[in-house]
Amino acid sequence: MSDDKIMVLFKNGKRNKAFWELYKLYPRIEKLILSKGGTKADANDVFQESLIILNRNLEKSEFKLTSSFYTYLYSVSRFVWKDNQKQFSKQELHNLKAEEVSILDAVLEEKKYQTAERAFSELGERCQQLLQRFYLNKMSFKAIAEVMQFKTEKVAKNQKYKCLQKAKDIYRNQFKTVQS
Repeated sequence: MSDDKIMVLFKNGKRNKAFWELYKLYPRIEKLILSKGGTKADANDVFQESLIILNRNLEKSEFKLTSSFYTYLYSVSRFVWKDNQKQFSKQELHNLKAEEVSILDAVLEEKKYQTAERAFSELGERCQQLLQRFYLNKMSFKAIAEVMQFKTEKVAKNQKYKCLQKAKDIYRNQFKTVQS
């Protein structure tokens, strides 16, 4: 299937069918990762991460795919692999072309999402519930206090602040670990 037809599938909300077509590119990405010393499991992880990055970018209105899907996924996979292996030299970073910079930015942004997700998963269940109720369900502090059996709205608000601070601390510590 052509890239244009795959793009039409994405635009028409047929993401599963579009991804089914993109999975046909996996053997070529696997070959890349294996040639760089990775394993088949590494190749699978890198390809999945590349598809996530592609998907996030396709959801942005300002994103324009200026190459084929294969070329884009190959470049993203290469950057994901190099980032995972900490193989970027300063000179290499300095010599990146504009399109490569945007791809590297997308890879680094995805790392931040993953770190935030891990930080959230490390919070206690009660903190997770409180933050989900506030941010996702848009519940008021009064409603949260009732549902979670806090004495007052103010207690719910203070608890939300503490949970958010804890999440930020976990995120910072994880992000330092990821960058090391």
